[in-house]
Amino acid sequence: MEALTISPKYQVVIPRAVREALHLRAGQKVQIIAYDDRIELIPERRMSEMRGFLKGIDPDVRREGDRV
Repeated sequence: MEALTISPKYQVVIPRAVREALHLRAGQKVQIIAYDDRIELIPERRMSEMRGFLKGIDPDVRREGDRV
């Protein structure tokens, strides 16, 4: 985990190691979610980058036995 500092204008700089690991680009949008006492930043991805992200997931839907 890396620490960062909030500037007087409430800006933060994402550490280089994190930017490189997540392949973040300047101008890329991120979603911000606040949970109780923490913040999560979730990078938005282009549709072309999403291809294959569900690979290996079982598509069968399991139903309860008493349902038709």
